[in-house]
Amino acid sequence: MKNIKVLGSGCNKCSKTAEIIEEIAHELNIAVSVTKETSAEVIMDYGVMSTPAVVIDEQLVHSGSIPHRDQIVAMLS
Repeated sequence: MKNIKVLGSGCNKCSKTAEIIEEIAHELNIAVSVTKETSAEVIMDYGVMSTPAVVIDEQLVHSGSIPHRDQIVAMLS
């Protein structure tokens, strides 16, 4: 199972990012645990300056926008 964190303030883009990742993972039959992290301190610890950001298994893989479908598929592979 992949542990995924969506980092952000809790805005619509951040919520949508988490939702899309869960949907695509379900379509691909990939087990994921998606959590949302809104703590500014935690977000800064990852070095993120622009949200939403995506962390998979403690590695920052995307930041600054809602990732496109093909990007999410690549992240989950």
